[in-house]
Amino acid sequence: MTHPSKIKGNAYERELVNTAKEAGLDSKRAYASDGRSLGLHETVDLLIDEKKIQAKRRKSIAAFMQPTQHVDAVAIRQDRGETLIVITLNEYLELIKRTKDGIR
Repeated sequence: MTHPSKIKGNAYERELVNTAKEAGLDSKRAYASDGRSLGLHETVDLLIDEKKIQAKRRKSIAAFMQPTQHVDAVAIRQDRGETLIVITLNEYLELIKRTKDGIR
């Protein structure tokens, strides 16, 4: 029997793929959440318009990492690490579409 967290993760990956497809972008999920099935690294869970995505769903994430209604993105970095930007899925998909269409 499949573990509940695996079921939840698979459902989340399908949700991301379907949302990207609804936005008009090419998207596909790696079989068994293993990027090797797509000829990529094993940590790749899905592709959205050739962008490699690893999906993580948690019961909760730290509040400081979540963009509020007052900002467009949150920048985070660990000491001596690379800066990461947290944006909503819709913002991300829009950026991909605009880049693909050559719109600024």
